[in-house]
Amino acid sequence: MTVIVRDFVPTDAEAWVRVRRAALPYMVTTPEQVAFEQANAHPDRRYRLLVAEEDGEIIGTAQVGIVHDSPEPGQGFCNPYTHPHRVGRGAGSLLVSTAEEYLAGEGAVAIYTWVLDEPANRVFAEKRGYSPSRPAHFLHLDLTQGTLPPRQDLPSGVELRTAADFADDPRPLFEADAETTADEPSDTPTELSDYEDWLRNTWNNPGLDRELTSVAVVDGEVAAFSAANTDGLTRYWSGMTGTRRAYRNRGLAKLAKTDSLHRARAAGYTDAYTGNDADNGPMLAINTWFGYRICATEVRHVHNIG
Repeated sequence: MTVIVRDFVPTDAEAWVRVRRAALPYMVTTPEQVAFEQANAHPDRRYRLLVAEEDGEIIGTAQVGIVHDSPEPGQGFCNPYTHPHRVGRGAGSLLVSTAEEYLAGEGAVAIYTWVLDEPANRVFAEKRGYSPSRPAHFLHLDLTQGTLPPRQDLPSGVELRTAADFADDPRPLFEADAETTADEPSDTPTELSDYEDWLRNTWNNPGLDRELTSVAVVDGEVAAFSAANTDGLTRYWSGMTGTRRAYRNRGLAKLAKTDSLHRARAAGYTDAYTGNDADNGPMLAINTWFGYRICATEVRHVHNIG
């Protein structure tokens, strides 16, 4: 049996999601979202989706590209995953080597990847020259258990809206997203400065649920938000939750996230997931307060090739 690596085509979307859900069940991924992101990626991102195929069956996937919105040029990424029932066939190695060759040709000097914190995965990464940099947790909240904290009374001057309320002019949400993203801990920092690209890839992404994305508004200004991504069925993912600098330490992000989670439960979602940088103690404490529990850990790795 021979494993080959080739480029993703739209008809691969269902199989792509099947592999990703098996390998990384904590992420919310849909075929529509995968195809959309591949078709609409910024050209400077050099975004490429790879699939590993064995006898016509897709058994591995990889997302590959350049962090084009980073102030540090040459930062590449490669996130490969193999179906857990198809490991040991060489799919992971072939995906990584194909990605590395491609990224080197695109000017990458470093390649970043996320590695599930399991012995075999760590050995796989380290044998290929990848060194650990920082850990992050996946967390899960069972929305069917009734343990979600109740909504709180809103402070004077604060109101809660949804992203759908900004359909005519989402720029205030872009500005809030850009400011909070700039303050996120990351070894590949990003700067959101392209509004049209944000509209195309974030605002119009089919995974974004505008009705479940909650926004805290203070005296008419966007102050905090909690973005929601869903699979349209039962699974909910908290994307960015953040507060603009001028409004921090007032509990506004917690208000927005509480509202979003209550909306999700009312809409029939049963499983909520989120990610948390392991060193971000305050955010981890907030997620624990909501009832989230760590269900897996990934470790960011980097391979310097420049």
